[in-house]
Amino acid sequence: MKLNPKSGFLSGWLAVSLTALLPLSCFTARAQDTAAGATNNAEADKAWKAVVKASQAPFPPVEWQEKPATPEEQAAFFVPFLIKGADLAKDFYTRYPNHPKAAEARKKEHDLLGLAIQRFNDTNQVARLDALDSERLTDPKLSEEERSRIGQERMQAKMSDVRRLFGGLPETYDELEKLLRGMMKEFPKEGMPYEALLDASEKVGADKAKAVAREIAEGNAPDEIKEMARGKMNQLDALGKPLDIKFTAVDGREVNLAQMKDKVVLVDFWATWCGPCVGEIPHVKEAYEQLHPKGFEIVGISFDQSKDALEKFVAKEQMEWPQYFDGKGWGNKFGTQYGIRGIPAMWLVDKKGNLRDMDGRDGLADKVAKLLAE
Repeated sequence: MKLNPKSGFLSGWLAVSLTALLPLSCFTARAQDTAAGATNNAEADKAWKAVVKASQAPFPPVEWQEKPATPEEQAAFFVPFLIKGADLAKDFYTRYPNHPKAAEARKKEHDLLGLAIQRFNDTNQVARLDALDSERLTDPKLSEEERSRIGQERMQAKMSDVRRLFGGLPETYDELEKLLRGMMKEFPKEGMPYEALLDASEKVGADKAKAVAREIAEGNAPDEIKEMARGKMNQLDALGKPLDIKFTAVDGREVNLAQMKDKVVLVDFWATWCGPCVGEIPHVKEAYEQLHPKGFEIVGISFDQSKDALEKFVAKEQMEWPQYFDGKGWGNKFGTQYGIRGIPAMWLVDKKGNLRDMDGRDGLADKVAKLLAE
């Protein structure tokens, strides 16, 4: 996270109030005159003004302008202010529940906790934020728009845990699965938890991945996620079997993998806008020039949306093999059919017409040579 050296404020903080700079006594000191409601009102108004005054981000240490702080240093500096600010906001609306600013104080507490979680990965505050949201969701007067907003905030708050557990796969799979299933139950119309579970299950093994994909395809996930799960099932079932790929290429050639037996075929899922895909082209061309005379063929499956851009690129790079194009980008027919969610994806089909390798990108020429030798 980059600091703005001119303002000294943490980027993005200005939209969120920080009520952490005043001592607790500003909010806990009670008026000595207990007889007058007017005095209590004046006390509350004064306390709110103090909250507003304190709602400014603290200036970070001067030395950070010379040496940028690490994420850990930023968290150690800012998080205590955020948490204390949330505590003070809670103290305000607890003591003055009927004050016109009580609702704003509640929102301030929520925003500060959310900032601590989302910007500084302070997972210790997740339970507290969940409790606040659960309380808000019980309000029968809450609008659908507000409920939706709360749902999005809750999901974002959980994302730091999702990312952390993803980094520890496969060892953290059980904990991650529990978290994602809880999110699927709470947010049944959101695709992210289902998609994340699909991705995570692959790290555990093919059997687990198949079971999860089947469950999602047959369950209550959004339709686009169900289609994704069906594609994943097809992908997992494809290894060792023929691929059902038949089309008319952009240059008019008819392509049918079923009729390309006795050849080793690279099925290259790619796009002209994909940097890593373009970076692989010299290696692919080198393998093609070396091994095409011995029976090596390539079939391109383009995820482009502009036919003109594809044709110009292929001509410029002198890519002699046929290209499939339907203009649907990530909705590409064969990409969807076989659950392709990242490109380049390079699949190798052996001389018997069966898919043998889903990672042809790694040592392509050597792998093709070995398959040709069979």
